[in-house]
Amino acid sequence: MIHKKLKDFPADFFWGASTSAYQVEGAWNEAGKGLSVMDVGNHPEDVADFKVASDHYHHYKEDIALMAEMGFKTYRFSIAWTRIFPEGMGKINQQGIDFYNSLINELLKYNIEPLVTIYHFDLPLALKEKGGWTNRDTIAAFVNYAEILFEEYGDRVKYWLTINEQNMMILHGNAFGLLDDDSKDIKQELYQSNHLMLVAQAKVFNLYHQKVKNGKIGPAPNIISIYPASSKPEDILAANNYSAIRNWLYLDAAVFGRYNATAWSFMQEKNITPQLKSNDLKILKAGKPDFIAFNYYTTATVAEDFKAEAENRFKGDQQIVDNEPGLYRRQQNEYLAETEFGWEIDPVGFRTTLREIYSRYNLPLIVTENGLGAYDKLEAEDTINDDYRINYLRSHLKQLQLALTDGVEVFGYCPWSAIDLVSTHQGINKRYGFIYVDRDEFDLKDLRRIRKKSFYWYKNVIATNGQEL
Repeated sequence: MIHKKLKDFPADFFWGASTSAYQVEGAWNEAGKGLSVMDVGNHPEDVADFKVASDHYHHYKEDIALMAEMGFKTYRFSIAWTRIFPEGMGKINQQGIDFYNSLINELLKYNIEPLVTIYHFDLPLALKEKGGWTNRDTIAAFVNYAEILFEEYGDRVKYWLTINEQNMMILHGNAFGLLDDDSKDIKQELYQSNHLMLVAQAKVFNLYHQKVKNGKIGPAPNIISIYPASSKPEDILAANNYSAIRNWLYLDAAVFGRYNATAWSFMQEKNITPQLKSNDLKILKAGKPDFIAFNYYTTATVAEDFKAEAENRFKGDQQIVDNEPGLYRRQQNEYLAETEFGWEIDPVGFRTTLREIYSRYNLPLIVTENGLGAYDKLEAEDTINDDYRINYLRSHLKQLQLALTDGVEVFGYCPWSAIDLVSTHQGINKRYGFIYVDRDEFDLKDLRRIRKKSFYWYKNVIATNGQEL
């Protein structure tokens, strides 16, 4: 669709950026914090772990002042479950409560709206040792954790996200510490975990609406458009299969309160259907999100797959290969350029994804991750010329504006990431931030904060409300 005139970004549009606790905070064993799966999980030996990260825990006031300088209207961050409940449940850690109180108040001092993710990969280790999300007791632990957050912060935090990228945790459970490699039936356990997460999420939706007035809550999966590798009908069917298993399984359950039929058929075929209790589907039906948050970096292209010979082309974070025998096989898209880390760049696919989600669910959308990981270079006079990041974000924002003009309701854009942080699998040198953190993989240096060229570009984007991209 070609428009004669583009719509402006809404006057109250939430311009901001995102981080997650384990990737940015550091202070992994300070102030009463317990261990999470991200603190002790399998980690590549040649990249930084999360023990110090960007040391945001000790620099949050400086970091928030820089966000305010950029003009942020919102800041999406996660709360570390084990800072609140070191064992996942039981005794509350008051020092953790106090830290996030201070962080939230610091944001509000600058009129920055807190956008809080309740759970971003960092499951408490104590809960994992009891079975994690394969254990129904984790539902109660999660709901109890969320209830404490609502009680402590609900008077000031009006926008909440339940679970970050639940679909990535299920598709790549080993990579995110959800299950151990020696699990008896990994796929069945993952889809059982998924079911219990969906039930827990629905309970939290319902709890929030009971406890907090004038606030909103939604899920935060990673959603992308899926292309068929050709116009061959079998490839189109493969794309439909992958969309159901990767995208709609999670959002259909969150929004409609039911399982996607194609995804359920897939689980039946593979003998990995979750065990449901009699009340589970009723709970799913009762949980209603107010909006959908989603993360987007790239699209995927698939072909039919009867041989299912997995290629190691796709690796790292959301690009881990996940071919499924008899359903789909990932392929390279010849029409797309790539980042330094092999991620395809598809701004037009961003517009398509926005339209697909909104057409299917008719709920307001907010983009909670979108960004470019790169090897940024610190040059003379503290200069970081990250024009490649500016070009990436600009091209996606242009497509976002087109989606708005198409009629999609989008109320915010929070790219990844506000400041440099430790990438889940590829360390600190895979940088995403508008703010450079002066450290290397194993040399902490001075952790100095340095404004990148993209910092000034984004500041102007916000100041002009997207008029100048």
